Amino acid sequence: MDATELIDMLTSSTTVSQELSVERVVISLLVTFVISLFIFYIYRETFRGVLYTRNFNVGLVLTALVTSMIIIPISTNIALSLGMVGALSIVRFRAAIKDPTDIIFTFWAIAVGITCGAALYMVALVATPIIGLIIFVMCHWNIRGAEPYLLVLHYPKESEKDVQPALPEHKVRSRAVTPENIELMLEVRMKREETGSVDRLMEIPGVSDVSLVSYNGDYVS
Repeated sequence: MDATELIDMLTSSTTVSQELSVERVVISLLVTFVISLFIFYIYRETFRGVLYTRNFNVGLVLTALVTSMIIIPISTNIALSLGMVGALSIVRFRAAIKDPTDIIFTFWAIAVGITCGAALYMVALVATPIIGLIIFVMCHWNIRGAEPYLLVLHYPKESEKDVQPALPEHKVRSRAVTPENIELMLEVRMKREETGSVDRLMEIPGVSDVSLVSYNGDYVS
């Protein structure tokens, strides 16, 4: 197969009806692998959770490859496709995915596997960079220019009148009161260069400690 034939195969949208061959299997898996590596990179660069899990990211690549391997025979045999659908319907996955973004990336990997397995390479080659660019921009573009944080501080009850006016704009997440002390947990928004402003809270008499923790709504890091 020369370069011209390879380009024709990658750009054709009607190759789903072509006969099953070693060349098609190899090309489908190679294209799937290359595109899934792009997904791997985007996931790693845009991850905003608590702890990056490389195993999950590698799993995205393998998911795309396995999906492609399943779709290749299905797309060439209607009878087999009906039987495969019935067989796969009994498969159940019990792994809990708490971050909605992880679910999106999983579906993205599956979609790449389906399109490449069906030999619709142009769909995957065009759509994947566009989706990746959108995800990258949305994860790095903050309209408000501020990020959420949890502000935790401890102080005695008699310092309440001095602490409250010094607090930045906030939403109370937790307030624990003992006979002598108060533990206050607040959700605040500020730019990274402004985080040092909370240091002045330590200047208030009675405040024993102040902690500022990165916060994304469900997790802290």
